Amino acid sequence: MKDYILAIDQGTSSSRAIIFDSEGNPAESAQEEFCQYFPESGWVEHDPEDIWQTVLRTARSVLEKFDLTTSKIRTIGITNQRETTLIWDRKTGIPVYRAIVWQDRRTSSYCKKLASAGHEEKINSKTGLLLDPYFSATKIKWILDSVPGVRERANRGELAFGTVDTYLLWKLTGGKEHKTEATNASRTMIFNIHTQQWDQELLQLFDIPASLLPEVKDSSDNFGMTEESLFGTAIPINGMAGDQQAALFGQTCFEKGMAKSTYGTGCFMIVNTGDVALKSSHRLLTTIAYRLNGKPTYALEGSIFIAGATIQWLRDGLKIIANASDAEPLAEKTPLEHGVYMVPAFTGLGAPYWDPNARGAIFWINQRHGY
Repeated sequence: MKDYILAIDQGTSSSRAIIFDSEGNPAESAQEEFCQYFPESGWVEHDPEDIWQTVLRTARSVLEKFDLTTSKIRTIGITNQRETTLIWDRKTGIPVYRAIVWQDRRTSSYCKKLASAGHEEKINSKTGLLLDPYFSATKIKWILDSVPGVRERANRGELAFGTVDTYLLWKLTGGKEHKTEATNASRTMIFNIHTQQWDQELLQLFDIPASLLPEVKDSSDNFGMTEESLFGTAIPINGMAGDQQAALFGQTCFEKGMAKSTYGTGCFMIVNTGDVALKSSHRLLTTIAYRLNGKPTYALEGSIFIAGATIQWLRDGLKIIANASDAEPLAEKTPLEHGVYMVPAFTGLGAPYWDPNARGAIFWINQRHGY
């Protein structure tokens, strides 16, 4: 009987499931997009049920295609869009609000207020992050302060917070496990990357009850077992990591100085800095690359919020193209000297500017363009 691994890749615009053999070769895969919500300018939300159902359907789809009489799924690994924030009821599992996506800018004014009060250096020294709406802490606070009754319920210990990995783990285990791991925790802005603990001073600063928080484990660890009813058998979950760190690991960037660049919904470059949490002089992020056997490996990261999402906008927003693949032939027949360029700052600018109020712009367009 052959052994296989089921990988769940929960992204910003779609969910994917891939079965790999013991040598890392893909055997089956499935992908499903889901809806993006933009209720106000700069706001980006997902329906948590869309996240869960697309994960469940794609996982079931690849398992149904697979002959489990001659093979065995030994374990499940989860990778996920980072920073996206969910809070749900511990008893019912029902979210109190939609998932606030990492691209969301609604807490820009609060971040500016904290920066004006001189808190950015303290936050950066503890978390490696810059004071920006990108990260989870201000999203958590917004939900606590803006959704009626949520802060009171949180103070009573009735609610749980999680990034997408934690939410999926909760759902996959039938609410038995409330855990995250170090790479996702390092993107919340309340996790101290030096002590490897939730930081009490930052929890007080953001007014976040510690009772909301999950246990933080290594990136490779025992996270629990899936509910047998989901896939017909209980499967262990032994790996979790934020998507960009998972890409770094998947590209075998295990040595100091090795780097990867990912072009997806956004663009992200990460370089392994070994056991040293280097501080950038160019406003890059210091983050955790992965944590194994209790030992963190650190990284520097440059984050660009919008890349492939621009193609989605051309398709779903402007309806210029019917499919994402239609963009390539259009680009190929466009003369390089046309002179038009676009800054896709739909949800602000990331590294190194970190301007949450920036917006997209098209430059040097004239009447000749489009013919």
